[in-house]
Amino acid sequence: MASESMTAAEYIKHHLQNLTSLSDVTEGQGLKNIADFSFINIDSLFFTIVLGALGSYLLYRAAKRATSGVPGRFQAAVEILFEFVGDMCKSIIPNEQSRKAVAPVGLTLFVWIFLMNAMDMLPVDLLPRVFQGMTAEHHALLRVVPTADLNVTLAIAIGVLLMCIYYSIKIKTLRGWGHELVSAPFGTKLAPANLLLNIMEFLSKTVSHGMRLFGNMYAGELVFLLIALLGGAWASTGSVSLIDPVLFVFHIIAGLAWAIFHILVITLQAFIFMALAFVYIGQAHDHH
Repeated sequence: MASESMTAAEYIKHHLQNLTSLSDVTEGQGLKNIADFSFINIDSLFFTIVLGALGSYLLYRAAKRATSGVPGRFQAAVEILFEFVGDMCKSIIPNEQSRKAVAPVGLTLFVWIFLMNAMDMLPVDLLPRVFQGMTAEHHALLRVVPTADLNVTLAIAIGVLLMCIYYSIKIKTLRGWGHELVSAPFGTKLAPANLLLNIMEFLSKTVSHGMRLFGNMYAGELVFLLIALLGGAWASTGSVSLIDPVLFVFHIIAGLAWAIFHILVITLQAFIFMALAFVYIGQAHDHH
């Protein structure tokens, strides 16, 4: 635990706060408004960049050591993933020229998001305790799952939105896309309504794209914290009672079961985000 004197509520609140760039952030004051641009979440930014570099290195290493002979396990895994992403991109995006750029983006999104999600598999107190030891600050804040930060997931979703706008203009020309915004789906006589609906569609797709990933990873992080509290309750019990071994056994079983299930969750969420990115970019190629 971050502190043995913490209550359960304080423990959870501590772990759900980010290390920010504000020098005056103290315990209990780490939660800020989402739209506040006066600070950045340093921990989310750090782990996002590090894991992005790690994912790029792994893909680079696989490409560098690729051989036409019998592939090793790592090369075989990357080749399977590459073919899977390529086939999915081909089935959704009709333009072959676009696929040359979109398919690598999809592969990057899957690997990057998977690695960020996988940080949730680490013991919840491991890296925060290491960071507290490094800074000599007993209540130092540190969140290690970037995708449990709404700022990160919405930023990636906005990146997908910008790609959608880019391909809409590239495929249909600026004039053609502008005409589509004011003419679809009800015709040019209802141009203001069409424009409003299309803007709302872009906004809703982007927000839901980021919120879906954030919500699942935030919930997963919260469940791990609750399971950790079971272990903390057992370890901090001063006297021996009948409930002590029950808490210990339940802590082990719950932690193991949720960790196994969460392997599926972190993979599935990375896949869903990538698939939706393909769908949204593919819609940018459609003519109305």
